Amino acid sequence: MADKTKVAVYYFPNYHIDPRNEARHGKGWTEWELVKQATPRFAGHQQPKVPLWGMEDEADPQVMARKIKAADEHGIDAFIFDWYWYEDAPYLHGALERGFLKADNADKLRFALMWANHDWLNIFPASKERNYEVLTEGTVMEQQFVQATDYMIEHYFHHTSYWRVEGGLYFSIYELMNLVKGLGGNVLEVRRILSDFRTRVRTAGLGELHLNAIVWGIQNLPGEETITDVNALMDLLDFDSITSYVWIHHQELPHYPDTDYSAYRELNIADFVKFTETYTRPYFPNVSMGWDSSPRTVQNESHENIGYPYTPILVENTPKQFKLALQQAKQFLEQGRTNPPILTINSWNEWTEGSYLEPDTVHGIGYLEAIRDVFIKE
Repeated sequence: MADKTKVAVYYFPNYHIDPRNEARHGKGWTEWELVKQATPRFAGHQQPKVPLWGMEDEADPQVMARKIKAADEHGIDAFIFDWYWYEDAPYLHGALERGFLKADNADKLRFALMWANHDWLNIFPASKERNYEVLTEGTVMEQQFVQATDYMIEHYFHHTSYWRVEGGLYFSIYELMNLVKGLGGNVLEVRRILSDFRTRVRTAGLGELHLNAIVWGIQNLPGEETITDVNALMDLLDFDSITSYVWIHHQELPHYPDTDYSAYRELNIADFVKFTETYTRPYFPNVSMGWDSSPRTVQNESHENIGYPYTPILVENTPKQFKLALQQAKQFLEQGRTNPPILTINSWNEWTEGSYLEPDTVHGIGYLEAIRDVFIKE
């Protein structure tokens, strides 16, 4: 019998006050402002999305404690925090450091980091002109990489709730080509730097790292760069596993302005076999709850299919349809082709991309109940 599937959910931490955001967007700004301002962009478009728990401050440990409790009770094993550290400073650490780590029930849920090392663009909101200013580049040089990873070792990896996969501290990198570029463009040098990271973790008495790569075939954010030979790069850099962040990284949304979730689901479920057979490293399947990036667009401009965030929108992604995706993922993992059996889900709270598990006023806790029903009850 296959081991029990571990369910890890991505967490996007832009719903607390951060000094960098305030300097750019004004005092008190968080991405809740875009959620509030969202409007229907075509007939039948369901916006705005309204959080059932309100537009809370995720850096409040009591607020985070409720999220942890809900996740734990509904079959989620870990939050994978989108983690930002640029050449000039860390960014958006409040949800993890002031919220999760200080919650009185932080021991109930594991956490891990995904270094979201993409360029930070001024898309809050984005105009149709698409001349998005790069506010901060995602590349970092070796000195900054060492500083950032030393910070992880000191502040996170020692924590008893840090998630381990096969004994190794799970650490994921969003954009490998940005990593390579920032570290000088020489893959062998990047391997040396990653090997040194592993050594520093061991020297700290923490054992091994489990290095995970986010891989995709479709560029979404402007500036992203796909990997042409995934297996060769995994071998050279000595990564342990591969997963995905969101379905839209792999399959185009075929119909505009909206695409039916059930049909789109089948395209992405088929990728489980494709990626498992293609990649030489273990591939952890991904299920996405939805997609609607229209809150990140200028609301008084017409909506057209011109590229992120002006994209088609997934519709009919009800808890029932989401549950079917989870059942298919569980059935695939129970075949024993993925070792260890891990499922990543997008996402706990990507409200401005329409992919969230947190309760809303339309479906309540239905998406969390779907995870519970598949991974606890069945």
